[in-house]
Amino acid sequence: MPSTVEFVLTLSCPDTKGIVQAVSKFLLDTDCNIIESQQFGDVASHGGSGTFFMRVHFESDAALEVATLEERFHAVGARFAMAARFHVFGAKMRVLFLVSKHGHCLNDLMFRAQAGLLNVEPVGIVSNHRDLADLAARYDLPFHHLPLATGAGSDIKRAQEERIETLIAAERVELVVLARYMQILSEPFCRMLEGRAINIHHSFLPSFKGARPYAQAHRHGVKLIGATAHYVTAALDEGPIIEQDIERVDHSLSVADMTAVGRDVEALVLARAVRWHVEHRVLVNGMKTVVFR
Repeated sequence: MPSTVEFVLTLSCPDTKGIVQAVSKFLLDTDCNIIESQQFGDVASHGGSGTFFMRVHFESDAALEVATLEERFHAVGARFAMAARFHVFGAKMRVLFLVSKHGHCLNDLMFRAQAGLLNVEPVGIVSNHRDLADLAARYDLPFHHLPLATGAGSDIKRAQEERIETLIAAERVELVVLARYMQILSEPFCRMLEGRAINIHHSFLPSFKGARPYAQAHRHGVKLIGATAHYVTAALDEGPIIEQDIERVDHSLSVADMTAVGRDVEALVLARAVRWHVEHRVLVNGMKTVVFR
């Protein structure tokens, strides 16, 4: 018996009649079997973008490759003006982590990867501080210390980013995860990373900006602590949101307690966002996303 190979097709296009039928017919004609199919039409008359989104997980007994599927699908894609991509289901995505001093998100992601709970292949850790070098060594990952002096000018920061870009190219990085990387990225760097960089931050924004946000939240008696994972864009912390979550807190918690709750939420939300991206479940819809969970 020939072994089966599984793929994922993701697509978006102007919403119109016949898309699902055309995709299903293509897969039938290509002797493929649909395992799971999800779709969403963002209806223009309801204030949406008028875009149709679809994710299809399918299998084939034939010796198919992504390039072959893309070539055969070209006519269907052109007919509906689709942005479509095929992916090998379960293929590990090469990931580079950017961090500063806080290691909770990085440690959580690395544990999940090592335990087989996250389908990524970590290729290295970049940091502007040395604090997490031991954590990198624990997971036997290259640690790239690229320091930035406090108040460093834009030219110096851009030169540091260019070193990261060189590393991304050399390591064939498919996804960059800012696992609490406390630096503002330049517009050229954000453009280069478009659609393949995920950031995490607390959900107090635009309140409690700057240093010690949980201490500020504690002073103001907040009742909800949350986190937001989103794609990186030049608009600081305003990229398309992938996932959010919250935890309820009250007056009895200290600043340290609130910080611990916040870090737990950050780690969980970032892990979900990375997993959904790696599984090709996230499609960008303008300033927001469609997530096929």
